[in-house]
Amino acid sequence: MTVRRLVQHPDLGLTLVAGRENTDRTIVWAHAIELADPTPYLSGGELVMTTGMNVGTTDLEQHDYLARLSAAGVAALAFDTGTSFAEVPAGIIVAGDALGMPVIAVPARTPFIAITRAVIDEVTADQLRSVQRIVDQQEVMAREALKNGIPGVVSALSTSLSATVIVLATDASTLAAAGPDSSRVAHLCSQHLQHPPTRTTRDQASRVFADDVGYCTLQALRATPTLRGHLAVRRDAALSPLDRLLVAHAVSLISIEMDKPAKVLDAEHRLRAAVAQAVLAQDAIIDPGLLRYFGFDPENSAVVVALSNTGPALAAERHTQDVLGTLATPYLMASRADEINLVLPADNSTAVNDIHQALGTRLQRRLGGGVSLPGTFGNLGQGLRQAQAAMRSGPDEDRVRSFAELGVFSVILGNRTSAELELMARQLEPLDEHDRAENSPEIGLIATLEAYLHANGHIESAAAAIGIHRHTMRNRLARIREITNCSLESADSRAEMWLAIKARELLSMGAPNER
Repeated sequence: MTVRRLVQHPDLGLTLVAGRENTDRTIVWAHAIELADPTPYLSGGELVMTTGMNVGTTDLEQHDYLARLSAAGVAALAFDTGTSFAEVPAGIIVAGDALGMPVIAVPARTPFIAITRAVIDEVTADQLRSVQRIVDQQEVMAREALKNGIPGVVSALSTSLSATVIVLATDASTLAAAGPDSSRVAHLCSQHLQHPPTRTTRDQASRVFADDVGYCTLQALRATPTLRGHLAVRRDAALSPLDRLLVAHAVSLISIEMDKPAKVLDAEHRLRAAVAQAVLAQDAIIDPGLLRYFGFDPENSAVVVALSNTGPALAAERHTQDVLGTLATPYLMASRADEINLVLPADNSTAVNDIHQALGTRLQRRLGGGVSLPGTFGNLGQGLRQAQAAMRSGPDEDRVRSFAELGVFSVILGNRTSAELELMARQLEPLDEHDRAENSPEIGLIATLEAYLHANGHIESAAAAIGIHRHTMRNRLARIREITNCSLESADSRAEMWLAIKARELLSMGAPNER
């Protein structure tokens, strides 16, 4: 409630007669008082209401009366014109203009209780709006805690308070930060925490200290007696009581997140792995609620990432969780022997190279990697085959390849169903049957054909690649022509065979539940 809004109230009939330049002052309460010096009973921001019984009769006395109100921080003076005075005295008006104190003329028909009710109703409504804002922000932080963990809560609190917010570990290292000048604030808080606690600060859950231009609040983070760290909130103005309530809610969310029991984390990890295996299965149907629990929008696209040479599964999973935790991105993860498969939102696929590099550094391994084309959650089994095909498309490791890099191969086979791939690969079945019937050596006719196609039809190079004599290579190629009734001298036939081999390769990768 401001002075201007009060004067504009349609039912009160108030008139502003002085101090027009300060009508934006906020009225925090309305107080009827008839003392010559009411200031001992005022705290600032009030609308003082008087009938004029003790304001004095001379201009000097009236100026002194208004000066005392101004010095006490009163928002405005409401002067009744139906009891002691028929109109606001000239001395009060002159003093109001001189001191910048808004003076309101109250008509005889308007009782002070009506003004008080108007002020209280507005103050109460404002408080309710403030409380609702806090409730709304609490809900936002709760959703962020579920979706993005501690970094999400920190970011939401920083936005709500227009403040710099930092989570510090017990060793004063920064775990999460949001807001301007976070590095300087983190350093300042770290220095403050390094001071030995005094008798008065040892058991305090909250501390406030000032820097050069603002205030910083430090809150202890603990859901159990064990201290897990501190939450620092720094901004130019001190926190209001409602702001402190929001900070307390953030402290609770972050403390719980930092103190999750190991069994809960293990159960969450198992659920994440089960959901990952389900979405990577061919034509899987997944409850959208599970996807939302792990931060995904079921309507948006996702990509599959395959990382090879990851080593023992438990260590690889733990380090992958740590890396993805620092990036604050939704993810699903499943592992198999020497391989990690991830599902990431398509709009976060740019983080793949960061994940690959950071995980390789942690595991001290040269990792291979592949990433699929974006797809829906109902078709990520195909995405897994794409990612694995990209991962295995080159001899060298230590970099991530995109399935899109495979050119024509990705365009022709990238969106094929299993049935379509099986149809393309079916023409290789006679060669399989021949190898089984003839008890052929380890390098059979399909391996011979693949080497020949890799060598662009150069017999000597193909023979050298698989370690056989060129005459043996010619005899095997002749046998392939006879069995498949396909002329390998034709570019069309070679292309058809090459696609069949690639389709067979994609099918052999399969989804986790197909292996």
